[in-house]
Amino acid sequence: MGIYLNPGNEGFQTILNGIYVDKTGLIDFINSTLNTPGKLTCFSRPRRFGKSFAAKMLCAYYDRSCDSHKFFEELEISRRNSFDKYLNKFDVI
Repeated sequence: MGIYLNPGNEGFQTILNGIYVDKTGLIDFINSTLNTPGKLTCFSRPRRFGKSFAAKMLCAYYDRSCDSHKFFEELEISRRNSFDKYLNKFDVI
């Protein structure tokens, strides 16, 4: 059995320790759709194109059970206006 509610930021931390290509611009796009009619987003990518990495990144960013500021402070999302507004503010399933 795994942890399904608020899985934390350990998965994203392990990704950052390896070779990581910054895809945090995706977070800014998700932030722009929150509380709008277009709030449902589907990530359909071919296999082996980083869906799991994107999911771990989003979990680490939105998960309210941990503090992920140090993981994102050097990445693209930290330069966006919505960075602190939504960081660690939601329950994640």
